[in-house]
Order: sequence, then C-alpha cells, then structure tokens
Amino acid sequence: IKTDEEIRNMREAAKIVDKCAEKMPEFLQEGISEQELGDKIIHMLKDLGADQNSWGSPLIAFGKNSGDPHHCPDSTCLKKGDIVLADIGCKKNSYCADLTRTYFYGDVSKKQREIYRIVKKANERAEAAVRPGITFGELDEIARSVIREAGYEKYFNHRLGHSIGLEGHEGEEVSGNNKNRIEAGMTFSIEPGIYIPEEGGVRVEDVILVTNTGCDVLNRARKEE
Repeated sequence: IKTDEEIRNMREAAKIVDKCAEKMPEFLQEGISEQELGDKIIHMLKDLGADQNSWGSPLIAFGKNSGDPHHCPDSTCLKKGDIVLADIGCKKNSYCADLTRTYFYGDVSKKQREIYRIVKKANERAEAAVRPGITFGELDEIARSVIREAGYEKYFNHRLGHSIGLEGHEGEEVSGNNKNRIEAGMTFSIEPGIYIPEEGGVRVEDVILVTNTGCDVLNRARKEE
C-alpha cells in the first residue's frame, strides 16, 4: 500500500512511459529491427526524464514474434502488416512504471483487429471492476471471461497482472489463485493478452491505483487501434 509521496513518484514515472508510447509511431519505419527500436526507446525514456529502465531492455515484438508473450527482442525487422507489441518500463525517483501498447504498422487482418478490440475490452472491463474488497482472483476472472466468451481463452496464457512500486514485480499477483482482497492504496498492472503462435499477439497494459471507491488508471496513453 503506497503513501501519498510514493503515489506522486509513480504518477511521474507513468507520465514518462505514456509520453514514450505516444511518440512510438514516429519510430515505426519499415526495416527497423526489434533491437534497434528497443535502443531508441531507452534513449527516449532518458530524454523524457527517466532515471533508468525498470528492467532490462524494452520488450519489443514484431509480427509473428508477438505471438510469444515473453519474446526477447532480436534482429527481426519491421514490415508492412505487422503487429508491434511494445512493453515499456522506467524508474523515476526509484519508483517503477510499466506499460504495454500494441500498434498496427500498415493494414492488418480483420481477425487481428478483432483480437485487439477483445483485449482492450478485457483491460477496460477489469479496470472498471477494481474496488476495495474484490479479490485479485475475481479481477483476473473478469478479464479472462471477456476473452473466453470470444473464444480465445487458451491464448491468454499468463496472469492478469502484478503489483508494482519500488520493484517492477512486487508481492501480489493478479491471478486466478490469489484470494487476497484488494485495498485502497495498492498499485498493480492489468494486462490481458491474446497470443496466437505463428500469427501474432496483442497485449494492453496499464498500472492502476486502487482508491476508496474504485481505481485511478495511472497510464493515459491512447489505446485506439
């Protein structure tokens, strides 16, 4: 549970990754590699005021690589029609920010756009349900049910989120087997995803602050297609 000062620091960190996410389309050029984009993001975060990354390199995945939720950036180059999944983190005044946005580079399939809308809906449905007293497991199920009803449950193969603060991943897991109840002042991520091997994947992630009546979404970067 975060103090007022800790929350201020987390808001500052969130603003930095938001600005980075908004600038991302400027860097999406045909032929750039995942590793090169990751390096550009690191420099951008520093220019925006970050003290350091909150983990190693940003997690960047193009095209089919985005079908692996834990893909490590490699020499794969961007081409028209690719999904671009970008998981970005930084630290400001020792506190972490974490954000994932998914972009489309050029025209993508109707199925890919449908998957994006499903994941965005799961993200927003879970955020709307946050309030003191609900369990972490219930939140996971709310998001997962959206993806299940759309027929993609087996492709959402990780927990909904994790606590965050001084560390990128703190104690509480936002997962189906966590029966602990949420309290005001907690901060954690909500990051549903659908990942289809050899096709591609989508994740939409925000960090939220639990309030007395609901939650405040710390990340404001756009989620439009």
